[in-house]
This record gives sequence, C-alpha cells and structure tokens, in this order.
Amino acid sequence: MYGVVTRNPDEVAWDDFGRAFYEVKDVTGRSAEPLPDAVNMVSCFGDNAAADADPSLVPVDDEGHPATRDRPYFDWAYICPSRTEYRDGLLEIIDDCVAANEDVRLDDVGFPRPEYCRCKVCERRFAESEFEDRFAWRANVITEFVEAAADRIPGRVYLTLYPDPYPGHLYERSGLDLAALEPHVDEFVVPLYDMGYTTTYWLETIAKGFESALETPFSIELYAVNVDLENLCQAAEVAGHYGNDVIFGYEAGNARAAVRRLQADQREGVSHGDP
Repeated sequence: MYGVVTRNPDEVAWDDFGRAFYEVKDVTGRSAEPLPDAVNMVSCFGDNAAADADPSLVPVDDEGHPATRDRPYFDWAYICPSRTEYRDGLLEIIDDCVAANEDVRLDDVGFPRPEYCRCKVCERRFAESEFEDRFAWRANVITEFVEAAADRIPGRVYLTLYPDPYPGHLYERSGLDLAALEPHVDEFVVPLYDMGYTTTYWLETIAKGFESALETPFSIELYAVNVDLENLCQAAEVAGHYGNDVIFGYEAGNARAAVRRLQADQREGVSHGDP
C-alpha cells in the first residue's frame, strides 16, 4: 500500500493513497486541528516554538550546549523529554487526536544525541532513580512516555524511528530501546530521505537492517519533494521489498504521480528492476 505525509487537509482524501498521515504538530511548533480521515501525527520532542518561548526546556550537554537548530547536527530545536509539564501537554494533544481518529503517529520521540541531556532536571531525576547507567535511565524515560501515550491510543500506534538500524545506535543516540518499545507500538515508520534517489543501494542496506532489527512491522517513508519521478519510483520499488507500506512525504502531487506510475507498471507487468 502507498501512503502520504501531508500538512494539507484536502490531500488526505486523495484516493491514490491507502493511508494519510496528517501533521497536527510539527517541529516548528505549528499546530493544526486533527482530522477524522487521517492518522494524526505529533512531533513530540522537536519543537522550535516551545524552545524559543522557554529556552530552559531545551536539553543541554555536560558543557551547557543547547540542542537548538542554530548548532551543528540539529535541524530543529529539541525539548528535554524529562519535563513533566511539557509531556502532559503532549498527552493532551494526543487525546485531541484520538477524539478525531483512533490511530496516532508519534514523531520525533527521544533524546537529541548521546550526550544529552544534562540539565538540572535530568541530573536530579537520574540521581534519584534506581539506575546506575545513564543510557538505561534515558531509555526508561522514553519507554515510559511511549507507554503512557500508547495507553491513550485505542487504535494503531505508529512510531517514527531515526534511520539507523545498527545494533545499539538508536539506544545510545535517542534512548530508544526497541525491545522495550515494541510491545507498545503497532508499526514503526522509518524515513529514508534523499534529495534525488539517484542510487538506491544505501536504501536497501538500511531497510534490510531494520528488517533484521524489528519483530514489529515497519513502513518506509520517502521524500517526494522535487524528486525525479523515475528515481522516486525506483526508490519505492526497493522500499516495497522491505517495508510493510511505502509512504511519500510532503509533496502529494509528485507522490500521486509516482503511485499511478507504479500501479500502471504493476498492471502491465513491468518492473523497475531488482533492488
């Protein structure tokens, strides 16, 4: 099945897509009303607006460097996952999403990088916890949040994963313990974004890695903005060998053209080639 990620309400109804993810809260902090005919999607700990409004919420490393978009490695600002009030706000947004549609996708879940967070709240809570290992404590923080969110979602729970299937990397980078998270997640979504998809061997390698790492089904999300149609179709063919579904991100028109081309080729028995 082919799906789409969009910020435009009218595009979720396009019948070319078997599933639509609609951004209710994105990394800019922009918010929108949940839709009944889409899987509503919430950027959890990526939030430029919240970081600008209250810099004390931003994670810091042991040298006090904040995880903000003006620093290397960060495309947006993060919010510390330990902040109870912010997390409660996220759960309220999730409740609003559930009221419209029982399925919800949790996006941008986790700590920003391995060296985060060393803010006063994290330092105190780690010291007061039962954990001696900081990575184990971070993973518990994230797992507890996902469990709390999933308990409020009566339908299908989707969770976005950073595209690194190498053993231990998601755990060290973001605090994502896949074995602990899988009981709370119905499907993972792995964005494998490229500006051109002129080669696809790397896409196959990463997708195969997640196939080996996960027991839970996963889908692959491709970037569709200004990507050559032939290349996008080739990438979708490769992704389709591994992912449960193929999702196209942020350019529904190009995504629709790709879906129609792929479906036409399937009817005609034409292949874009083996991955």
